[in-house]
Amino acid sequence: MSAHHTYKKLEMVGSSAKSIEEAIGNALAECAKTVSNMDWFEVVETRGHIVDGKVGHYQVTIKIGFRIKYS
Repeated sequence: MSAHHTYKKLEMVGSSAKSIEEAIGNALAECAKTVSNMDWFEVVETRGHIVDGKVGHYQVTIKIGFRIKYS
């Protein structure tokens, strides 16, 4: 019997004053506190906040795919 996987997607928004990568990491870390079996993510939107003509912080919307476990 071949294995199959079924996934569900969550949408999360992470932010960081340092970088887009850290914003993604922050969203994944927060999601990992309550969601198991996370397998992949996709960035669907990137935006930021401007303060005095400079980047104040980055905000990244991601979709996280996690496997549904069957008993």
